[in-house]
Amino acid sequence: MKIAVIGQSLFGQEVYCHLRKEGHEVVGVFTVPDKDGKADPLGLEAEKDGVPVFKFSRWRAKGQALPEVVAKYQALGAELNVLPFCSQFIPMEIINAPQHGSIIYHPSLLPRHRGASAINWTLIHGDKKGGFSIFWADDGLDTGDLLLQKECEVLPDDTVSTLYNRFLFPEGIKGMVQAVRLIAEGKAPRLPQPEEGATYEGIQKKETAKIDWDQPAEAIHNWIRGNDKVPGAWTEACEPLQKLTFFNSTLNTSGLVPEGDALPIPGAHRPGVVTKAGLILFGNDDKMLLVKNIQLEDGKMILASNFFKGAASSALELTEAELVTAEAVRSAWQRILPNVLEVEDSTDFFKSGAASVDVVRLVEEVKELCDGLELENEDVYMATTFGDFIQLLVRKLRGDDEEGECSIDYVEMAVNKRTLHMPHQLFIGGAFVDAEGAKTFETINPTDGSVICRVSLAQVTDVDKAVAAAKDAFENGRWGKISARDRGRLLYRLADLMEQHQEELATIEALDAGAVYTLALKTHVGMSIQTFRYFAGWCDKIQGSTIPINQARPNRNLTLTRKEPVGVCGIIIPWNYPLMMLSWKTAACLAAGNTVVIKPAQVTPLTALKFAELTLKAGIPKGVVNILPGSGSLVGQRLSDHPDVRKIGFTGSTEVGKHIMKSCAMSNVKKVSLELGGKSPLIIFADCDLNKAVQMGMSSVFFNKGENCIAAGRLFVEDSIHDEFVRRVVQEVRKMKVGNPLDRDTDHGPQNHHAHLMKLMEYCQRGVKEGATLVCGGNQIPRPGFFFEPTVFTDVEDHMFIAKEESFGPVMIISRFADGDVDAVLSRANATEFGLASGVFTRDINKALYVSDKLQAGTVFVNTYNKTDVAAPFGGFKQSGFGKDLGEAALNEYLRVKTVTFEY
Repeated sequence: MKIAVIGQSLFGQEVYCHLRKEGHEVVGVFTVPDKDGKADPLGLEAEKDGVPVFKFSRWRAKGQALPEVVAKYQALGAELNVLPFCSQFIPMEIINAPQHGSIIYHPSLLPRHRGASAINWTLIHGDKKGGFSIFWADDGLDTGDLLLQKECEVLPDDTVSTLYNRFLFPEGIKGMVQAVRLIAEGKAPRLPQPEEGATYEGIQKKETAKIDWDQPAEAIHNWIRGNDKVPGAWTEACEPLQKLTFFNSTLNTSGLVPEGDALPIPGAHRPGVVTKAGLILFGNDDKMLLVKNIQLEDGKMILASNFFKGAASSALELTEAELVTAEAVRSAWQRILPNVLEVEDSTDFFKSGAASVDVVRLVEEVKELCDGLELENEDVYMATTFGDFIQLLVRKLRGDDEEGECSIDYVEMAVNKRTLHMPHQLFIGGAFVDAEGAKTFETINPTDGSVICRVSLAQVTDVDKAVAAAKDAFENGRWGKISARDRGRLLYRLADLMEQHQEELATIEALDAGAVYTLALKTHVGMSIQTFRYFAGWCDKIQGSTIPINQARPNRNLTLTRKEPVGVCGIIIPWNYPLMMLSWKTAACLAAGNTVVIKPAQVTPLTALKFAELTLKAGIPKGVVNILPGSGSLVGQRLSDHPDVRKIGFTGSTEVGKHIMKSCAMSNVKKVSLELGGKSPLIIFADCDLNKAVQMGMSSVFFNKGENCIAAGRLFVEDSIHDEFVRRVVQEVRKMKVGNPLDRDTDHGPQNHHAHLMKLMEYCQRGVKEGATLVCGGNQIPRPGFFFEPTVFTDVEDHMFIAKEESFGPVMIISRFADGDVDAVLSRANATEFGLASGVFTRDINKALYVSDKLQAGTVFVNTYNKTDVAAPFGGFKQSGFGKDLGEAALNEYLRVKTVTFEY
């Protein structure tokens, strides 16, 4: 058909382009005159294609169509007028002229919300359904017959922009094209609009957008979001009174506590409260809503949380490279604002004539100039002058926090020829904060029993705040909007920072957990760095698949799967490898795109809090990582019960793991992975390399002071080499240096904490009482701190307590087995409810393969032990838990699979 397109904006441009792709001939485009030297996108696109473009400032005078306008229109011979978005009044002489008449797009479900500002009124009235109508154009009252309608759900926090961008814009374009197709095919209906339910509202203007506070919170929220961006819902507040305009409202206030600075608002049910999350407002029903942005009287947009903070921090001094970038951005501003002779620091983007379409253009140009830097439209509204915009841009490029440097109250300590700077507060929403009620606890140095510092002790309300911060970061924050590749870039940066602070982290690990410093450098911290680098590389390789299914003949089907993050995850980690266990789970969790609340073990919180500081320096957005030192019964339990947590990753005892699993099921059936207790068997055959077996046998038990989840809990040694093996082991044990973990020649440091030391003593006493032979060790070392002798038991029989239960300490349990009796020793090795790890030493490859096949454990080591790697999945069988850390398999613990099926 020959079509005349009458309208404007990007929407009009897209409709025009799609109609041409459908094969229609656009004989002319009628759009608005240039504004401030800039042409409308619809007219620009048509001019590129050589289509006649007309820019009438008006179509009629004194109620009559202008003859010269009508003549130019009629000369085109249009068969249909398409009005995708038109702000001008078009005379009926034009509307009725074509053979097929005129169709027009309206962004509401007519007859509801006739008139201008229809999207605004859809939100203001709190409609649960929205959508658009395409109708046969009438005299401008939006009462023409309906041709086509499509509806969508209006989400609780939708704004004009989100509803338009999510549905009204993309689906509206398709709807206009579909409507023209129906007309061309002679199938277009004309359905009279019902009068029942009809409403007519006028244009929303600034003077009419003042907030009425005598209504419920939901109605106030609807008013604010319905006026979001234009014209802006406003009120008078403070003393002296000033006009404040509110944007970015939400009813999602879960976990928020109205504590902060009061903002007096005349007529409001209660004063507003400025908090770290934003401005909390109250309806006359005493329910809360949260506003995140405020526009001041001078037009400057600020974060609501910064309302009482005054002017921003001093301006950054730009480097030479940043000055070059600033000039390139200045040129972009100049191109977008052609009527501005020279862009200066004081040049205001919007006061210079920029419109919303220019915001999109600026964001895209800056992304291109700055190598894909993630910039949002909101950033332009927050920094409207060129000088402010460059400051914001440079802060983002440097990875600095957009709200300024985070304030950290360090505990400083001179240790290991360096000064440690250790955060000691909770980490919630990107800030270090005191716990509810300022509660604290002492964290102890196991080397001498002294107090390192007092650490904030999280309460249930703190868990709720942290989960709310993580949920907001996942649903609304930058983390969910950046590309997977950019997410990987942030994790690489975090790994680099961990490496830069490797010696400091290892020193803290030695101080707080008693880890031998040299081992902490290589394993506790070294493997943590490797883990984040490994999963950073996975970020942009998480992908679904296409699946052939039965076709719905005569149509066809396409089925695909998407792997999506699950949401807010709770991670509960043990005390034996504080940083490494955090990294094993958190790296996979973040790589998958989730946000996280981490509960470190109460006895070893300090490396987790230092890690939190490094996430800030790496530019990880606020709320993505939250860390809550505290008790398992309080913090761990609340995470397991919390309805907004969608996944729990836990490493710890089987008893606690069972309780967590039950809580996860009873709360919201959240996903859970458990790495629990172990009693890992190590079978040493007579045909082994005995020197290597002794070396690795020692490591399998005494590595990290025996505080090792996969430690060999029981060694089965073939009878013919048993005595020689024991002799050599005892010889090696006596060479071990037990001492200060910061000394470079120390082999064996203190046990992690006093309660664990007491359990080890009871464990050994029970072994002796039941008849096992204590060859060496078994006692606390008489010196300050929590030191325990490396211990060896022999003649351990299957029924004994120490044969069945793990010590989680430096205690070697040795049992004999008869020469050549492979199946019998396998039966004994598997006679446990645990199945975390296992090992076998033999030179016989057939025996090695047979035994590794029969051992019931998640990991089997052959002629080695403790050889874990970030690329190899790790996890247990039976009551040692389920789910995997490390390797590609770990990602699946933090992803959900969605199946999408198309028909065409």
